[in-house]
Amino acid sequence: MPRKFNSVRIIGVPSDLGANIRGANVGPSAVRIAGLHDKISVLGYKIEDAGDILVPIRETLPESAAKEKYLTTITDVCDLLRMEVEMSLDRDMMPIVIGGDHSIAMGTISGTSAFYRKKNQSIGLIWVDAHADMNTPASSPTGNLHGMPLSTLLGKGITQLVELGGFAGKLRPENVALVGIRTLDHEEKRICRESGIRYFTMREIDERGMAAIMKEALAVATKGTAGIHLSFDVDGIDPLYAPGVSTPVTGGLSYREAHLALEMIADTGMLTSMEFVELNPMRDVAHKTAELLVELVQSALGKSIV
Repeated sequence: MPRKFNSVRIIGVPSDLGANIRGANVGPSAVRIAGLHDKISVLGYKIEDAGDILVPIRETLPESAAKEKYLTTITDVCDLLRMEVEMSLDRDMMPIVIGGDHSIAMGTISGTSAFYRKKNQSIGLIWVDAHADMNTPASSPTGNLHGMPLSTLLGKGITQLVELGGFAGKLRPENVALVGIRTLDHEEKRICRESGIRYFTMREIDERGMAAIMKEALAVATKGTAGIHLSFDVDGIDPLYAPGVSTPVTGGLSYREAHLALEMIADTGMLTSMEFVELNPMRDVAHKTAELLVELVQSALGKSIV
């Protein structure tokens, strides 16, 4: 039976350490200011705000941290997040994680996976993004960790991140759906093709329509799983609607396509946890992207038009 949540737990992760562009660390504050609590409470959920995971700012870290692309710090942050997410689920509260760059997904999904692993169950994943985030240290042109989380969660990459929480392979490839990709690095294309996941490019969305794509993505994420984790990178949406991101790519999801995707996830009743990442308030226009993110959370939680 799908799990019914009456309560949610908001966890902020103010980290931009995984990226080379600053500003995503301000995301959690902007989303709260945009009315996250009020917009969730009107849907009837009880809310607990766990505050923010403690993330050191770059200026307080030694030069050696920058040379290792902040690996040690990101590992510590993701481990704290993993424990917070698992504890939320233990308390029968849906974790809603607000980032921060996409490296934090390694913590969120590790926590959700660990909770269901205790029950001998696995989770499915719907990952909405302009990028595949499937680089490894060997393939990445930059070495930035926000470009590697999905491969890491599938068991390939830096050992201390792959084995976060004491086990590797947080996801089965056949239960992963990657939606909205439109810009991949050269070697990353090969990794994506060989990974065993189901990916849907923007061309496929253009040709087939979002409803058909999401129907198939949901079938992938729910086949033999206890539920769905949603990992939503705001740069999956076209910059026309979501300008406040660190790495904008034209030709993304429309306003309604994004909402439809989350409305269809909500309809399954199988959402276990979610995160929204890569909001960069420093690049936003009149809080437009932060406000959209709050609306998307509402759609994922079941807000309907009528």
